[in-house]
Amino acid sequence: MDFGRRNFLANLGGLAALTCSFALALYRSRDDDPRSAAFVTGAYGAVALLVYLLRRFERGEGERRGDKAAVWALATLLIAMFASRVAPLMPPAAGSLVYLVAAATAGAGFWALFILSP
Repeated sequence: MDFGRRNFLANLGGLAALTCSFALALYRSRDDDPRSAAFVTGAYGAVALLVYLLRRFERGEGERRGDKAAVWALATLLIAMFASRVAPLMPPAAGSLVYLVAAATAGAGFWALFILSP
C-alpha cells in the first residue's frame, strides 16, 4: 500500500474542506461585515502558511530555528485571533478565562518549541 499517496490525498481533502469553508464564510460576510471578512481571510492565510511551514519543518528543509519561530508566531497569532473573537461573547469572568487559557497555550508552545527541545 502506498502511504505517501494516501497522505497526499488526505491532505488534499483537508485543504479542499478548509478552502470551501473559507469561501462560504467569506461569501456570507462579504456585504454585511467587512471585519469578519478580514478575520476569515487572515485566519485562512495564517493556517495555510502554518501548514506549509509545518511540512517544511517535518521534512527538515530550511532553517530549523527560524521555522520553529515562524510556527510559534503563527500559532500564537491564531490563538490570539480566535480568543479575541470568542471572549467578548462571554460573561466577563469567562472571557478573562479565555484570554488566560490563550496566554497559557502560547506560553506552553514557546516552552515546548524553544526550551524543552534543542
